[in-house]
Amino acid sequence: MARRASGAWVEVGRVAGVYGVRGWLRIQSHTDVPSALLDYRPWRLRGPHGVWDEVAVEEAKPHGRGFLVRLAACESREDAERYRGAVIEVPMSVLPALAPGEFYWAELVGLAVETLAGQALGVVRSLLATGANDVLIVTGERERLIPYVPEVVRRVDLDGQRLVVAWDPDF
Repeated sequence: MARRASGAWVEVGRVAGVYGVRGWLRIQSHTDVPSALLDYRPWRLRGPHGVWDEVAVEEAKPHGRGFLVRLAACESREDAERYRGAVIEVPMSVLPALAPGEFYWAELVGLAVETLAGQALGVVRSLLATGANDVLIVTGERERLIPYVPEVVRRVDLDGQRLVVAWDPDF
């Protein structure tokens, strides 16, 4: 199976707020190992109006459950405020390679979902980590929660942009 184009960007965190008066930002990581977010470069920030900025991280340090970072050219609280709520993305190409049959959640979002019999159920809107197993949130004529386990998810076809599941459409 082919992976998404190396030019694709994937969300790995968000700017939770500002910290202090010297341009520091509070960062929440969406990565399995939160500190891995600091290893991925470059960062691109997407603001609430869809504006993209590629930014350079000058300094970073752990803080509570997240991190504090200072970006280049971000020297005051006012400079930092413009990034509040922004999504942090990195190129898919900088993420670690996965074993065959493993996928990043970002690769699954947007795939069409169909049953083994070919009945369309909708599109993967997002995934949810439950502890026991991950769950696909599929939206179609209604929302479905489908466990992401081998007994249910039978095929992931990135080339064909679809996911085939052993699932009763009435569920």
